[in-house]
Amino acid sequence: MSRLGHLGAYLNRSSKVLRDNASRILRMEGAEEPSRAPRTLFTFNSREDIDQFATGCDADVGGTSTVNFALDESTAKPSSSEKPPPHGVIVNRPTGRFWGEMRLAVRPGLEGQIRGGYAGFRSKPRTTLFGEITEDVSTHEYLALRVRALGHPRTRNSYFVNLQTDGPITTDLWQHRLFFRRDDGGWEDIFIPFKDFVLTNAGELVPHQVQMYRERVRTVGISLLGGNSGVEGPYELGIDSISAVNVEDVTDTAALEKVPTEGTQWERPPVL
Repeated sequence: MSRLGHLGAYLNRSSKVLRDNASRILRMEGAEEPSRAPRTLFTFNSREDIDQFATGCDADVGGTSTVNFALDESTAKPSSSEKPPPHGVIVNRPTGRFWGEMRLAVRPGLEGQIRGGYAGFRSKPRTTLFGEITEDVSTHEYLALRVRALGHPRTRNSYFVNLQTDGPITTDLWQHRLFFRRDDGGWEDIFIPFKDFVLTNAGELVPHQVQMYRERVRTVGISLLGGNSGVEGPYELGIDSISAVNVEDVTDTAALEKVPTEGTQWERPPVL
């Protein structure tokens, strides 16, 4: 995006904050109970949506993995014979496509100095004239993602969801493994309890866990950590939306069943 484009986006966000605040005052919001209605955090259905996200991988520091994130317009025309199986959904609009090659090797001369095997994308900070836009998900129980796992099957068990909240330590990330129930590359809705995210810093579990500051979520992202599991190969993830919901918003209650966590990277300690 050009410098003029960045300025236009900045002013548009500032104008929206001003309109939203004025609207809340006119509606006298805050006098009633906080809303539990589903809250869409991000959609991935246009180029403007995709432009809200930044990508990165180990190649930025000397690794050899690749990363791409773009709009996939082929999903706007699903097969007419496609039927959603149990736990599945049909998407008939453009969606985000995250793909590349996961490699553990690093460039010559950097062996033993850096670690390869990661790629990811995350939402960009949304600055305005009135401060940064954050999301308040304190009245919601689950982070909901409509996604599909493609690429080589061995890469599908190494995805993590990352949340960054407002706080003094900018390298802190709340993480949770992304578990897929489908193995045929179809779309599905995945629900992750906010209370099950764990606090990490620089890729390591923070010893003393605290409660997530859900009133101000700054960024949301997904990463593939092949280096943690020794996984290489072509990877691909389709993504349609990210939302905050409650249990009454889940039509397929089987999606809330606890997924076995054997083999996950993190063992959650008690919150102190």
